[in-house]
Amino acid sequence: MILNNKNIINLLSLWLIFMFFLIASIIVVGGLTRLTDSGLSITKWELFTGVFPPFNQEQWLNYFALYKEIPEFKLQNFNMSLDEFKVIFWWEWGHRLLGRFIGLFFLVPLIFFIFKLGLKKTTPFITIFLLICFQGFFGWFMVESGLVNRIDVSHFRLSLHLTTAFIILSLILWQILKIKINFNKEEIKFKLPQIFLFLIFLQIVVGAFVSGMDAGKIYNSWPLMGENYFPNDSNINELFMITALSEPSLVQFIHRNLAYLILIVYFVILYFIISKKLENFYNIAKFLGIVLLLQIFLGILTIISGAQIIVASMHQVSSILLISSGIYLFFLNTNKN
Repeated sequence: MILNNKNIINLLSLWLIFMFFLIASIIVVGGLTRLTDSGLSITKWELFTGVFPPFNQEQWLNYFALYKEIPEFKLQNFNMSLDEFKVIFWWEWGHRLLGRFIGLFFLVPLIFFIFKLGLKKTTPFITIFLLICFQGFFGWFMVESGLVNRIDVSHFRLSLHLTTAFIILSLILWQILKIKINFNKEEIKFKLPQIFLFLIFLQIVVGAFVSGMDAGKIYNSWPLMGENYFPNDSNINELFMITALSEPSLVQFIHRNLAYLILIVYFVILYFIISKKLENFYNIAKFLGIVLLLQIFLGILTIISGAQIIVASMHQVSSILLISSGIYLFFLNTNKN
């Protein structure tokens, strides 16, 4: 991106950095909303009418009455009191309100930058805004799947919602790097950063499956799943069927082993960087290694703890650091100055 006005560049980078942290925050809040089973507490989309929370007892009772109509209440939370309902309501309401803020804080500055820079130079930001709009729809698409005939949302729709959030985060970070980073480009390029980044995104998809099916609450041991490496309630042949993606034991198995594969690919990348003396990659390689080991450690703790909320949330926070460092590595290997 070629921009000549230094003030505009500074405003643009500050805006993007602010949006990066807002998107990271909603990923964490969304994860906590899922971990506290709060996502179905508001049973209507309320695109424009749900900005304000209930202000009186009658409004609270109306929201609670709507919640009582869905299977999650009838089959799982039938003993829930109004005070208990308020706890899960606040998580979902806060998640939705933060989403509205993100849309507003992206749109208003975007209009300003369109006038200042023109449509051509702001096309990447318009694309990101459209993704943010679609993300709101994906969120409702996910919630809707849990309102009839099941007590939870579809793990496939949950994965779509989460993965889109990480794509938005990555695109924003990419634009920040294009503005901020200036370096002497290495002549040697290698394909592994692309493969590494693909595997991280794939792991996010599978991790969402684990979360959506509460698969982290079974086989709470490591490195074995119970007494075996492969879960004893499944058949190895099932691993190669599409139905494996709907089997909690197999999804946890895939999630574990994909982490091992990512670690192996990282060590291959590290060996290549050191052997070829690619100095531009030294710092990110070291940081990436630390973050990856932290992510695996927190993943193991999440499993052992039975997906205890704080540990599981920290695992998601570290995934933001991991995807960000993976994007940075990919950027260094592909960007043209």
